[in-house]
Order: sequence, then structure tokens, then C-alpha cells
Amino acid sequence: MNKTELIKKVAAENGLSLIKATAVVNSVFASIEDSLAAREPVSIFGFGNFSCRHRGAREGINPATGKAIKIKASNTPVFKAAKAFKDKVN
Repeated sequence: MNKTELIKKVAAENGLSLIKATAVVNSVFASIEDSLAAREPVSIFGFGNFSCRHRGAREGINPATGKAIKIKASNTPVFKAAKAFKDKVN
């Protein structure tokens, strides 16, 4: 399922127009992004937790040339599924 399919499903299940469903889905995604950008975790009961992990600077290897390169420090979003979500998938 892609974002367009998700919007259509949300619209159909909730009796919303596609414009309103698009606004709702975009708002949810933006809220999660904003919280993670502020280094605040997002917990959705029964679904999972979104958080941000810091990855320090490190040295890597360019696979094309085999030369060592420096990789900058970065923050990476992480998702951990809740037990109820895992159970439903399995």
C-alpha cells in the first residue's frame, strides 16, 4: 500500500472526501515528523513507538573505489512495533 492507497482507504472507511482524508493523513505524518525532529518519541498504543537515534561519525569504505570515507554523524528515525501489531501481522 502506498500513500495514495492509504488516503483512499481512510476516506472510504470514515466517509471523508479525498481532500479531507489527504489532510488527515498528511497531518498525522507531519506530527510524527515534527515530534521526532524535536527529539520527542511518539508512542501509539497497540501500534508502536517512533524514536530518533543518534549515529556518531564513523569511517566507511566506498564500495566503488575501496577508499576510506568519513560518514557524518546523523539522527536516524526508528520504529519499534508494539506486541499487538506484531501479533496481528504474524
